[in-house]
Amino acid sequence: MSAPDDLIGHLSGIEPGSPLDLIRNQRPAARENAQKSFLALFGSADLAGFSLGERFAVAAFVAGLHEQPAVFTFYSGELVRAGAPEDIRAALVSETQRGAAHGPYGRYPAGPLSVEDKLGPVYQLGEDNRALLGDRLSAALEHAHLLVFHPRDARPEAFEPLLAAGWTTDAIVTLSQLVAFLAFQIRTVAGLRALAAAGLAA
Repeated sequence: MSAPDDLIGHLSGIEPGSPLDLIRNQRPAARENAQKSFLALFGSADLAGFSLGERFAVAAFVAGLHEQPAVFTFYSGELVRAGAPEDIRAALVSETQRGAAHGPYGRYPAGPLSVEDKLGPVYQLGEDNRALLGDRLSAALEHAHLLVFHPRDARPEAFEPLLAAGWTTDAIVTLSQLVAFLAFQIRTVAGLRALAAAGLAA
């Protein structure tokens, strides 16, 4: 993988020396740690039962759910460069459209917050794409959709489809960490792009 030295800056379209670049330079630790987190998840030699191709596929899918085309293009491109055929990328495009929603949904434990319970669609892959992507990746995408749109429903029983598809507990933890990191990365990129669109030149 040949990632930019500052992936968030790259995905945000920030030019070196621009006003936004200078603002980001005021928080060097935050900038450096974001890149380190990306490299820990995608550049590690120890993949621990969660292949690099699966990581790029999940990342592209999550980016698509967040409607961030630049991020989707980056991760789906890395997926193809890692050896995945083009029809896998096409399937991910199709599944992000199938999984589109406007959460968050879910139920809180019974109590004062129950008034904020909100029902929403439960995502399942189309059967054609499930056959193409396989049981492991299909289970990972369905779980990623749960974490993105139904975070309140991420209870122990939600892990059962992953375990049945062959995911280890360590790999499930990494999958959850990856989706959490992507939420941070994608929101940061979206925020920086919004600042640029508001007139603070990138």
